[in-house]
Amino acid sequence: MTDTLQPHRDIALRHGRTGMTLTPIPRLEIGVGQTTSGTSPCLYRSMICFILQGSKEVVIHDDLLRYDASQYLVSALDLPLSGQIHDADDGSPYVAISLVLDPALLAEVASTMPAVRDSDAPGSGIAINPMTPPLRDTLLRLLALLDTPVDIPALAPMAERELLYRLLQGPQGRLLRHIARPEGAIGGIRRAVEWIRDRGNRRLRIEALCEAAGMSRASLHRHFLALTGLSPIQYQKQIRLQEARQLLLAGDHSASDVAYAVGYESASQFSREYLRQFGAPPVRDVRRLRQSIDNQMIN
Repeated sequence: MTDTLQPHRDIALRHGRTGMTLTPIPRLEIGVGQTTSGTSPCLYRSMICFILQGSKEVVIHDDLLRYDASQYLVSALDLPLSGQIHDADDGSPYVAISLVLDPALLAEVASTMPAVRDSDAPGSGIAINPMTPPLRDTLLRLLALLDTPVDIPALAPMAERELLYRLLQGPQGRLLRHIARPEGAIGGIRRAVEWIRDRGNRRLRIEALCEAAGMSRASLHRHFLALTGLSPIQYQKQIRLQEARQLLLAGDHSASDVAYAVGYESASQFSREYLRQFGAPPVRDVRRLRQSIDNQMIN
């Protein structure tokens, strides 16, 4: 059987390093890694993810979702999840491409297509669907521009539009159209998520959050929980802990300084919640992460 993703992988591995690599194509990133031991918290942005080699597991609503190179993933919101990557069966490293979604561009592309009357917002902010030949071909044209960077300004926007067009035609067209609309449940929850992330180190005021989302308290809670699997307060806690981990990895701050920087009033409470979230106290967790990164760089 022909390996239809080999050209994609060749390009990705030419331009990507271990970890995440920002490419010259706007919002396009390359991820390269090796199998991790157990699930670990991660932040999924509003994006499309195409796995080129290996597989990944993510947990949302206590459900375990696994996808590989035969599928693609749509994330409607910035979602703090637990995930684990796996090498390919032959031991080759995990390789993936992610494209962060631009709601305005999605809306522009959707406006050129026949009008569709969609039902209410989907029950979850994440979905997995089979990869198709048209998607695969369009993705290759977009990736190939990394080999001719002079062509990126002129041709990348056209390739991205075609990719979004193909996605809008697919099973997740409804979810993508909801992402493109400022009104509706997903639009409101996206505004709520943005509000929380912009004020992550401040006390969460539900009344202000409802106003930002344009929703009643009951509607906000119902849709927030359905789409993210978390309450707004739980979401804020996850975001704070993710940010704290990144600050600690940067190596410029102590654990107590980081705790106060991300909004905790008690360093001991921060340490307890960090331990529950990441499975180790801050200092030990960061030491383990750095060792894992160093090992991957050596391999």
